[in-house]
Amino acid sequence: MSTIHFKLTTTATPDQFIAGLTDFGPGREKIFGNSTDQYLKVHKKGTDSADVTEGSGGIWERLSYNWSDPSHIVLTTTDSNLWGGRSGHTYTLTRQPNGTTDVDVQIVREGKNLKGQLLGAFLGIIGKGQLEKVFAKSLKAIEARNYEIGMAAKA
Repeated sequence: MSTIHFKLTTTATPDQFIAGLTDFGPGREKIFGNSTDQYLKVHKKGTDSADVTEGSGGIWERLSYNWSDPSHIVLTTTDSNLWGGRSGHTYTLTRQPNGTTDVDVQIVREGKNLKGQLLGAFLGIIGKGQLEKVFAKSLKAIEARNYEIGMAAKA
């Protein structure tokens, strides 16, 4: 099992971050490159939770999204072709006095088969920098969309 942890800062508000994170419409891959429209399926979406399958490049996972605490968003892997156990993502958002938001990211990858175990180990050893770069691009895309407050509930 690998746990990848990093922190980035965005000009997006926590509400705007959640709106981007929960924008499951067409073109999601423009925000999150590892979530192509080909794999995207929203099974259920409520006001503060969602059940979504997403992925890319032959890797997919079904995630239970929970943003009932808007400062602590938890995505739990419920099914995947590679990930199992305690796999998922956690985003802790802290609004700063200067108007920015710190996003503390924790990604857990527990392989459920040999391919998952090998990729999880690779991500834990070498992949942190790459995951951080990819997530920084996602933050820039969310900032560029300039989501209106309250859009997370509409998406």
